[in-house]
Amino acid sequence: MKKFTTIGIIHYQLGLTDGVSLEVEKWKTVLEGLGHKVVLFAGRLGNQDGVLLPALYHHREDIALINQMIRGESQALSPSAIGGLISQRTQELVTQLKEVILKNCIDVLLVNNIWSVGLHLPAAIALDQVRRDLNLSTIAHHHDFYWERKIPIPENLTKVKEITDCYLPPLDSNIKHVVINSIAKNELKHRKDIQASVIPNVFDFAGPDWVVDDYNRDLREVIGLKQNDICLLQGTRIIPRKGIELAIDLVCALNAPHRRAVLENRGMFDGSPFNPENKIVLLLAGYDRDDPTGEYLNKLKKKAKALGVDLRHIDPIIGPERKQTDQAKIYSLWDAYAIADFVTYPSLWEGWGNQFLEALKAKLPMVLFEYPVYMQDIKDKGFDVISLGSEIAGRDPDGLAQIPVEVIEKAADQCLDYLTNRHQREKMVEENYKIGAENYSYDCLRYHLENLLE
Repeated sequence: MKKFTTIGIIHYQLGLTDGVSLEVEKWKTVLEGLGHKVVLFAGRLGNQDGVLLPALYHHREDIALINQMIRGESQALSPSAIGGLISQRTQELVTQLKEVILKNCIDVLLVNNIWSVGLHLPAAIALDQVRRDLNLSTIAHHHDFYWERKIPIPENLTKVKEITDCYLPPLDSNIKHVVINSIAKNELKHRKDIQASVIPNVFDFAGPDWVVDDYNRDLREVIGLKQNDICLLQGTRIIPRKGIELAIDLVCALNAPHRRAVLENRGMFDGSPFNPENKIVLLLAGYDRDDPTGEYLNKLKKKAKALGVDLRHIDPIIGPERKQTDQAKIYSLWDAYAIADFVTYPSLWEGWGNQFLEALKAKLPMVLFEYPVYMQDIKDKGFDVISLGSEIAGRDPDGLAQIPVEVIEKAADQCLDYLTNRHQREKMVEENYKIGAENYSYDCLRYHLENLLE
């Protein structure tokens, strides 16, 4: 295998708690362990070291305008003006990208999602031009695709249609393509005649456990929870496809008087009592900035209030890593797992599913909606989870997903068992952890990357 000196990993944003940022950090760790130097390039960098190129950020005002036009949400510019704006931003990016790539002596370009999800068309074009001009070996890592978002391109935006055909992703034998599930592999072959390798998401199962320690011991108190309150954690970003409304339905069912009576009678799995004054709380630890209108979070808050569900959004104090500032104490996402009793994972669609692996690592029971990739690529491994089924029954007047009441009720009864039965809970989480470590560890990723870089 050729040992490449320096690999440049590029994305719109890195060093945050979104799935792509988390997965890039894992790849970086494994690649460095194989002897490579890794340099990160992004339009926004959280607490991560790297090269900051603000023109790559997909939430810039000009790029947001292009995306609004594509979605049919704005007609502020004519189709020709949109084409001109795309061309102008593309040339600016070509110049900037060449400068930083040459300065950092990049041998291999590893492009994450820019050639697949289509949220920054100038970046997609610019990167293809740069890798051809500099004759760079290139890997395209596709986490999800624009067609999965089911956004039709307006007929009058012919320039946009041409870009999606040519650059999302580019067809070139010098680019190795990687997807994260077999559904995407088949669809990419069908739509673009591009052959891709499948490398699933992974996790550092050999790393330290997430536990309550001196730093996070006060987290429950900071967010207003008593020690015996039940905390269900939703650690994903807050966007509609995460199906968080189903987690609200579940907490509502858990709060039913007959189930609270069971909790009070049995007590918690760790031997602590559950009293009438104790709460059952749904904790949202992810950010909502990918839904710039805030409409989805507002709908969730409205539904939670109507159902009497205690919903708490703690994103302002959650970051990619722990950090103490003069203004605030920031906890990591892993601290939120350390204080949680259960994980809710009701995503309607995922490219793979980071929170699934995080729940395994945290040794927490989880309740999930069986999204297509779970059904296709993950379920047959034999994980023990509480299911919300795999079919949506409809939508409420706010457009929030609904599943049959009997499915929610059954899931709530199963949750009770894992909240109150220590032996049953430990058997579930230990077996899930073992299966996860066997199939989705850093060792598995190392094997895939060695083959990819040959």
